[in-house]
Amino acid sequence: MPDPLPPQPPFQPPQYQAPQSEFRSPYATGYPAPYPPQCRRSGWFWAAITSGIVGVAAIAVSIIFAAMVKSLAAGSESGSLSFGMDSIAVIDISGVIIDADKVDKQLQKYGDDDSIKAIILHIDSPGGGAAASQEIYHEVLRVRQEKHKKIVASVGSVGASGAYYIASACDKIYANPASVVGSIGVIMEWTNYGDLLRWAKLKSVRITHGELKDAGDPTRDMTPKEQAYFQLLVDNMYGQFVHDVAVGRHTADNKIAPLATGQVWTGEQAQPLGLIDAQGGFREALIDTARSVGIKGEPNVVRPATEKHGLLGLLHEDAGDLFPNPSKLLNRSPGFYFLWK
Repeated sequence: MPDPLPPQPPFQPPQYQAPQSEFRSPYATGYPAPYPPQCRRSGWFWAAITSGIVGVAAIAVSIIFAAMVKSLAAGSESGSLSFGMDSIAVIDISGVIIDADKVDKQLQKYGDDDSIKAIILHIDSPGGGAAASQEIYHEVLRVRQEKHKKIVASVGSVGASGAYYIASACDKIYANPASVVGSIGVIMEWTNYGDLLRWAKLKSVRITHGELKDAGDPTRDMTPKEQAYFQLLVDNMYGQFVHDVAVGRHTADNKIAPLATGQVWTGEQAQPLGLIDAQGGFREALIDTARSVGIKGEPNVVRPATEKHGLLGLLHEDAGDLFPNPSKLLNRSPGFYFLWK
């Protein structure tokens, strides 16, 4: 009988062994091998990197410096800098006059600046709010009298109503032969939307104390008493307008009253009527004014710094003008205007 087979060890699969790296550590066995040695950068590489960084920095500084120089040059040409030399300041009054604060501050600034020898109001406006126009008028007179500063008006296309009110406070008024000036008068207006509310089946509800407290309610027609009341207000403002123009033009009220019909005249027509002093454009006004205050040669012109609005400013500040809230259309209260329409 054959001998039994000796017991066999249990089967074990062969163990996988990773191929050995060709790198041989110089260190003793049992210590982990360090990372393979890396190539060191040459000095030329780091020199190139440093030169690139310096070049980019130099370009950035050059751009900033150029922008500063351009800003200073623009300020000198368009009007924010006088560099202490005798200069003529120019203040633009354009569009409908609503707020007097901006123009008043510019008048005050140039009135206090000894290097500004005269101020030209460059006007291209049909007028605007009665109170705003009157406020600028009085500020012009104040600067002339207290600061002994010459102020001249130069009318572009239009210098009517409230804009003419302001011009009449100046030492001299220039206008082109085809400029439109005058329109001495007052207008009060608002929008009556009562029919719209009735169509929409809406009612305006208010509680008042005083017979004329809601006079001018835009949801209904005026009563005869309200009409007479508002006419008195308009007549009073009209009298102020005529008187102030007469004071500014160094004449009597009864000389201005026949011209205060609300109509406009061309510059050519206005000069014989005494409404302006000379026919000519801005250039003529500038040179004549400079010579009158002792500035020879080409006068240095100073203007207020221009406000620049980017895209974000347009979206945030001007969006309300581009896309007005419809509810504001129904929120127009009665207003008094020195405005040519």
